[in-house]
Amino acid sequence: MKHADIISRLSKRQKADLLTGKDFWSTLAIESAGIPSAYLADGSHGVRKQAAASDHLGLNASIPATCFPTAAGMANSWNEELGEEMGRALGEEAAAQKVNVLLGPGTNIKRNPLCGRNFEYFSEDPYLAGKMAASYIRGIQSTGISACIKHFALNSQEHRRMVIDSVADERTIRELYLTAFELAVKEGKTKTLMSSYNKVNGVYANENTHLMKDILRNEWGFDGVVITDWAGCNDRIEGLKVGNELEMPACRYGADNVYEALEAGTLSEDIADENLDRLIDLILTTDKAVQNASESFDTEAHHELARRCAEESMVLLKNEGGILPLYTGSRVCFIGDFAASPRFQGAGSSIVNPTKTENYLDEIKKYNMNYVGHASGFKHFGGKNAKLTEEALKLAASSDIVVYFAGLDELSEAEGIDRKNMKLPENQLDLFRELKKLGKKIVTVLFCGSPVELDVIEQSDAILHAYLTGQASPTALLNILSGKTCPSGKLAETYPYKYEDCSTSQLFHADDLISEYREGIFIGYRYYETAGINVRFPFGFGLSYTSFEYSSIHCDKNGVSFIIKNSGKTAGAETAQLYISRDSLNVIRPEKELKGFKKVFLQPGEEKEVFIPFNEYSFRVFNTLADEWQTEGGEYKILIGSSSQDIRLSTEISISGGETDFYTDAAAIRKYFSADIKNISRQEFELLLGRNVEVPEYTYVNGRKNRIEIGYNNTVTELKYSGSFIGRIFSRGINFAHSFLWKTGNKTMANTLEMGMVHQPMRALAKFGGMNQNQLDGMIMIFNGNLMKGLRKFLAK
Repeated sequence: MKHADIISRLSKRQKADLLTGKDFWSTLAIESAGIPSAYLADGSHGVRKQAAASDHLGLNASIPATCFPTAAGMANSWNEELGEEMGRALGEEAAAQKVNVLLGPGTNIKRNPLCGRNFEYFSEDPYLAGKMAASYIRGIQSTGISACIKHFALNSQEHRRMVIDSVADERTIRELYLTAFELAVKEGKTKTLMSSYNKVNGVYANENTHLMKDILRNEWGFDGVVITDWAGCNDRIEGLKVGNELEMPACRYGADNVYEALEAGTLSEDIADENLDRLIDLILTTDKAVQNASESFDTEAHHELARRCAEESMVLLKNEGGILPLYTGSRVCFIGDFAASPRFQGAGSSIVNPTKTENYLDEIKKYNMNYVGHASGFKHFGGKNAKLTEEALKLAASSDIVVYFAGLDELSEAEGIDRKNMKLPENQLDLFRELKKLGKKIVTVLFCGSPVELDVIEQSDAILHAYLTGQASPTALLNILSGKTCPSGKLAETYPYKYEDCSTSQLFHADDLISEYREGIFIGYRYYETAGINVRFPFGFGLSYTSFEYSSIHCDKNGVSFIIKNSGKTAGAETAQLYISRDSLNVIRPEKELKGFKKVFLQPGEEKEVFIPFNEYSFRVFNTLADEWQTEGGEYKILIGSSSQDIRLSTEISISGGETDFYTDAAAIRKYFSADIKNISRQEFELLLGRNVEVPEYTYVNGRKNRIEIGYNNTVTELKYSGSFIGRIFSRGINFAHSFLWKTGNKTMANTLEMGMVHQPMRALAKFGGMNQNQLDGMIMIFNGNLMKGLRKFLAK
């Protein structure tokens, strides 16, 4: 151990206390042992160090910091160098605010477009997500502090996220949901990692031996610190045994449980010491960086960086007749509430208090455009308003081109809540229909952190998806609209025509206790292209104001090279994408898979040779029967594309490898070979899984289906089935308050209540409430109908 001398001076009580937080954001300091306190702060796209009372929902304001584009936006840049530059700025700001550990980036895979936190995640593709995450980490940790990738693993929904069981086969877990984390660990060398709330195949992630020890520690060689998500620890002792060093936030009964286990000998002191050694090392090494850091940073330089990031994050989806960039002689109006109230970030724990904000209505005056005015047109949070509609139509009638600012409001995409559908608000669609009747050219700008069903927006002459691209997004967008900047963003996720086209549309939220990943490896473009489902915009797609030609492909065992030429008249950037494809009768495979990419910037007429190397991820496939990564020998197609469906060059290469069995009965799971996901039964899924699906069941009271026994992991909403009238009243009161707030227009508070209370399990209420073990057990007794006994337990010292 590195710090055996320090650890030897600690009592068992001190050891137990060190392994949980001191408060909501800090670790415990033990000055007598030379251990300072470390501060942890949210920081997926900007530092969120709260200046006042701490919370995990983004309620209280934080110290000003640069709000960069969210991960969903930055992934569209496909620019690792820019990601590293942004990461370095994040690290500088964190160190300046005396933050030791920046909790980000979010590295989960976008299994379904309705996940409320998708704006915080990079992509549906693990290779792109992992490469971008690694770039962030390199930048953040170059300043001496620690990044913290999250949420490990299979945290694909917000609904009941603290208790849901994600059930998936080993190959799907390895290839789709762990590869991005693997890249972050091996290439980014992250110092910390956050475990997720959910179970994985029946075992909570924070105490999952297979995830935490077999894979993370033993296979990937991770020697850093694992932190629980806030109140995400189920069993503290089991978590320590698998190397989950730090429970956050401060948990009174968690520390007591550790101390009691050390005293009783049920937890080896050696295990506690190993965890402490890694934790102390993190605290000491990051403390040096924090103490030596400047207490200020260049806010203007970081704002300019945020603008560059935003420009590369926006994706031009449609541009009929070359309406963009806008002509200086055309009369242009802005319509839509988002022009006056820019939406540039998501909601929840990632909310950043920006150092600077911009407004489209002010910034447009700085551009050489014939701008004639703005009308809100619709209410921000939905609902019809005839006066706003009339004003918008009057302004549009006097214009040549309407720039329509549409999108999702802040309540639609938030931590703790999944979206209800993929639709845009009806009031926005209705206004667009009326605008279209005027016969004007319409450029629609979308502000949302994930795809939406376009509906009538499809009829726009141009569509620019601005995503949620940070505090400098107004000038970035205006630069693109005016032609000052050539758009170069490409989609990091597929845009389906409708939600029902998604492979997981029937599975997402299908059950409150279990989430079956029955689709296997077929999500996103892997599914659409294998199953032959038409999509509106494919993965990797994005238009430019210039054009690019590909030529001269050459492939050998080291990689593939080719030439890209800017054949247009405008300087621009192109992202070349390497896909690998193989026809196989032995292995379930998608039509193609992304295995590399490179972004190049070219002047008009300029050409460059591009080389994309092969690596350990290029040809591997996980063989569940053999429990190892293998390479299937044979011919592979090497595809170079401008998107997953726009393949410009192709060649073949022969790869040596084995010819082993991958399935015990391949014939019984033939639907997977053709990605016939919608027709796969649980029985067929179980064959892929290699075992029966164990569906959790409630423990019913006296056999009554409407009364359940309440335990540590039952949620507030489940208290409506409590055997105690107190539990039922408590649950119904919370649900009534949520409904009342929503119906009376206080939707922000309603969302906050849902995020922070409705789906919280009993153990989380105790952790956030600072309860000890007796109080937690007493509360549960009360909710199970043992009122007096529960009260005595709750009040006992």
